[in-house]
Amino acid sequence: MEAEVGGGESSNSKKQRKHKGKHDKPKPWDEDPNIDRWKVEKFDPSWNEGGMLEVSSFSTLFPQYREKYLQEVWPMVKTALKEFGVACELNLVEGSMTVSTTRQTKDPYIIVKARDLVKLLSRSVPAPQAIKILNDDMQCDIIKIGNLIRNKERFVKRRERLLGPNLSTLKAIEILTGCYILVQGNTVAAMGSFKGLKQVRRVVEDCIKNVLHPVYHIKILLMKRELAKNPALANENWDRFLPKFKKKNVQQKKVKTKEKKPYTPFPPPQPPSQMDLQLESGEYFLSEKKKSERKWREKMEKQAEKTAEKKKKREAAFVPPKENIATNEAGSSNANENSEVAAMAKSLKRKAKEFRNNQADGDVRAESYIANADQARPKKKKLSSKSD
Repeated sequence: MEAEVGGGESSNSKKQRKHKGKHDKPKPWDEDPNIDRWKVEKFDPSWNEGGMLEVSSFSTLFPQYREKYLQEVWPMVKTALKEFGVACELNLVEGSMTVSTTRQTKDPYIIVKARDLVKLLSRSVPAPQAIKILNDDMQCDIIKIGNLIRNKERFVKRRERLLGPNLSTLKAIEILTGCYILVQGNTVAAMGSFKGLKQVRRVVEDCIKNVLHPVYHIKILLMKRELAKNPALANENWDRFLPKFKKKNVQQKKVKTKEKKPYTPFPPPQPPSQMDLQLESGEYFLSEKKKSERKWREKMEKQAEKTAEKKKKREAAFVPPKENIATNEAGSSNANENSEVAAMAKSLKRKAKEFRNNQADGDVRAESYIANADQARPKKKKLSSKSD
């Protein structure tokens, strides 16, 4: 029994191994360098000789200002669609364009291309440019920008930012992405490859949302173009080479919020009416004559106050300016200080002289005094001679 159980387990494991990776077997064309897997091959009518079994149709409305242009261009659009076996109709009463498949339609995807054609025509794309969408290597994308921002003034400014002065920014984006771009109203119509359309959508949305200016996107696309030329960097991450732009915080006006008052179920007190105020002051019970006298008295009092104020202003021009007493006092105090300093210096000089004289008298010797005793002393001059 044990052997049988073991045999059953081994058979189950063999079955699991058999089914595991059934579709992961290597194919001969997986590693073929001559096959370009991203290439879109042109449709051959021999692939679908039976044609379409069901009729598919799409219709699109167009604005009234496009009516005249579409009437002029419609024969050209009709002949372009006839080559692919697609029928088209222009209804001026409803203001719509309709495209539908016929028995001559071979390419099943051409009806989607025809739908994109009428969409582009309704979004003001010129007919010769819009007809290029029927080619297999051409795609389109209609970007709605009207609902990305609410403020109309900001929306207009940012849409002008996308265009640039003399459409220079738009032309630069067209060259770098390889797409045709048309800004019309609340939409942006773009035609080109899938890679270019992805880049255009990112640039447009970042511009309208104010995430990044189109000029910075142009700088990044230029650097990517230069990096793509280097085959050594084909399989590396380019983030270290690309610039990183930081958004500067612009000081915005602070929204003033009103402080919520505490909730009270009772209504606020009713303000007193004119009659209530008159009753409080007693004016209500006065006669018309007394009321007029009171008003006239109040008027005269106000008039007297105003005349007094005006008179005071006129007389202020004739009032002499006050003398600067502080400067005079400061000058006199400086003079007093100078005189005190001079007196102090004079007294110090006198005391120093007296001190020197006293010191000289103390140093006199007795011998010199005796030796000089015989010498006759000089006679003092008489006072009478001075007076003479």
